[in-house]
Amino acid sequence: MPTSELASDHLREALVDRLRSAIGDALVGSHLVAGVDVWVRVRADAWRKAGLALRDQLGMDYFCYLSAIDWMPSPFGRSEDDPTAEATERDDTIRQGYAGGETRFQLLARVVSSSTHVGINIKADVSEDDLTVESWVPVYTGANWHERETWEMFGINFAGHPDLRHMYLPTEFEGFPLRKDFPLLARLVKPWPGIADVEPMPGVSGDDEGGE
Repeated sequence: MPTSELASDHLREALVDRLRSAIGDALVGSHLVAGVDVWVRVRADAWRKAGLALRDQLGMDYFCYLSAIDWMPSPFGRSEDDPTAEATERDDTIRQGYAGGETRFQLLARVVSSSTHVGINIKADVSEDDLTVESWVPVYTGANWHERETWEMFGINFAGHPDLRHMYLPTEFEGFPLRKDFPLLARLVKPWPGIADVEPMPGVSGDDEGGE
């Protein structure tokens, strides 16, 4: 492995250790890929505290993005599958990916140090019984629209957000389109890539199309 990658690994390991020192047992999981990236998982009640530690103690001064993940397998199956194919047994197991997890919904954000160019992916389990975490807007101003979109599309609330309102959907819209159990009617009516009804050529009846 190149020396630069080894150095990066040491740096990432140190970042995880420093975050653990800052927030204690609120850091509940981590996963490091040597020379590539690192993921950490924190408790939802420590979401803002972790953000502050990342910014002020770990030098993560650049906010990349924030969103959510719904790990539940879609109850509608895979809409891109051939609708005429024989159905296969569905696997309803929830698997949360890197750094583990215990809930269907997780928050995911990424921040980077502009001096070292090394970043951290941070996740938090969000309970369906209390889909609320503290806003990162006081920590990273750029999280504003990301939190609005996550609230609108997943139904996760951000306590302390200064302007939590719809960005894309009508105010009266019901449901959360990026949840796996939200029905995409266009896919249910005509699954992708769809089965097209082809009209016969002028002067040719439908019965004549099949040949002999």
